[in-house]
Amino acid sequence: MTTELRSAQWYAGDDRNAYIHRAWMRRGTPADAFGRPQIAIANTASDLTPCNAHLTEVARSVRDGVLAAGGTPLELPVMSLGETQVRPTAMLWRNLAAMAMEEMFRANPIDGLVLLGGCDKTIPSLVMAASSVDLPAVVVPGGPMLTGTFRGVALGCGTDVWRLSEEVRGGTLSTDDFIESESAMIRSRGHCNTMGTASTMGLLAEALGLVPAGLAGTPAPDSRLLAGAHEAGRLAVDLVAVQRRPSDVLTRASFHNAIVTLAAIGGSTNAVVHLLAIAGRVGVGLTLDDFDRIGSDVPVLVDLQPAGRFLMDDLHRAGGLRAVLREVRDLLDPSAMTVTGRSLVDGLDDALVWDDAVIRRRSDPVLAHGGIAVLRGSLAPDGAVIKPAAASAELLRHRGRALVCDSSAGFQHRADDPDLDVDADTVLVPRGCGPRGYPGMPEVANLPLPRKLLAAGVRDMVRVCDGRMSGTAYGTVVLHVAPEAAAGGPLALVRTGDPIVLDVPARRIDVDVPAGELARRVPDPATTAAFAAPTRGWERLYVDHVRQADTGADLDFLIGSSGSAVARESH
Repeated sequence: MTTELRSAQWYAGDDRNAYIHRAWMRRGTPADAFGRPQIAIANTASDLTPCNAHLTEVARSVRDGVLAAGGTPLELPVMSLGETQVRPTAMLWRNLAAMAMEEMFRANPIDGLVLLGGCDKTIPSLVMAASSVDLPAVVVPGGPMLTGTFRGVALGCGTDVWRLSEEVRGGTLSTDDFIESESAMIRSRGHCNTMGTASTMGLLAEALGLVPAGLAGTPAPDSRLLAGAHEAGRLAVDLVAVQRRPSDVLTRASFHNAIVTLAAIGGSTNAVVHLLAIAGRVGVGLTLDDFDRIGSDVPVLVDLQPAGRFLMDDLHRAGGLRAVLREVRDLLDPSAMTVTGRSLVDGLDDALVWDDAVIRRRSDPVLAHGGIAVLRGSLAPDGAVIKPAAASAELLRHRGRALVCDSSAGFQHRADDPDLDVDADTVLVPRGCGPRGYPGMPEVANLPLPRKLLAAGVRDMVRVCDGRMSGTAYGTVVLHVAPEAAAGGPLALVRTGDPIVLDVPARRIDVDVPAGELARRVPDPATTAAFAAPTRGWERLYVDHVRQADTGADLDFLIGSSGSAVARESH
């Protein structure tokens, strides 16, 4: 088997280079370890990525599984992105993390991969990297935290940050009570317990076929996560033996199933840019319109915050993702294969719903047509998205005058001004928040509501932005407007007072200004200045090469795959 292993290119033989590769890796390693499948455990654990800090413990279980199956485990710390910590936005470095991981996977004597991620950008970047290098790989999601409570009420991390902070600004919650709730929100290890981006991407990784059946969504403190990690280590060795690669699993059928799943779980809009980017790496021609075509009529069945009531450990006890998939089995493509070699739909007869308040039946959905809606119009010629499940039903058709801001931070300072010219019908238009404009496409689209409207009882307004919204957030927010303002999109030409027309059923987002007038306009000098490009470093490279949101916001030179071949020796 040694000659069949990729790692044999490093370790086999008796020449000087093979000697160097083996000798420096010995350090107590037995001689026969070099003839076994070399399994890298790509670990995004970091103290500065608190949602992933427990993955070092998970990695130990993976290691045990690799050893039990006859492989050699090798822990490989990789770039980690902490959503709550890094500025200006973790999305700025998703592509950098994917690029660095890909190069390390290719450069090292590795036969297979176990990918450990949890926090929002870590699973997407790991999958993008593994797809481009196309080594056998399995994903182990780190899992959500347990539910914390404050004064007897369950807290959805992220979602309740937005809700409680607005209550403080609206005068219905004291600052002292708000700060006191902080210590109760994060109860345990793990990522956000709402259906935010981390939960969404963990579940979608399983829907794509990259996670062993039933593992995604297991709470981080649950011992069954460690048992599943052990089995994933064993599976990685098997994947090397049969040479089952991401390119075998990530087919058009698997992306179809991921889109159906995204709708059924009421998942994050951020999944759109991540799935598009992953598809670009494996050469699947996924488009923004596929999300509407495949998913818009899929019912939302999972009653979780921010679109519903419950939290991730409730979903797990209610039956988990497999029970959700059973409810929508007729909408899934049965041809999609998983890393186990079985179809995603195999075994769904045994996936029962144990609490139909959490996982609703098809006859009683949270929302009958809840998938991501793709909008187009004079404001978004290349598309924009909205999550109807997180929006206010009465605002899905709306007309209001624009209040434009070229800086989300600047608007936050103005939001408390009692003289701000705004009412409940106003459409807030933050721009300069796209991939190039910020740069990095941050989660700032759900602007805080003006204080005077909060005091009057208003809790939602239409917002239109070229940036993103946190997966834990809610509201009637049109996102990912493409082209973005900084790339010359029409959003740069909108002026305060212009009528904005949103019609989600008709899939339209428009500025009601004559086309001729809009064509004659030029961006305000202050707007252009706000989009000034960085001069050096990663930000400069990113701005020069990032694509727009409608294609996944990957870098143009990273699209596709380079495989795992390395033609030259290092000595």
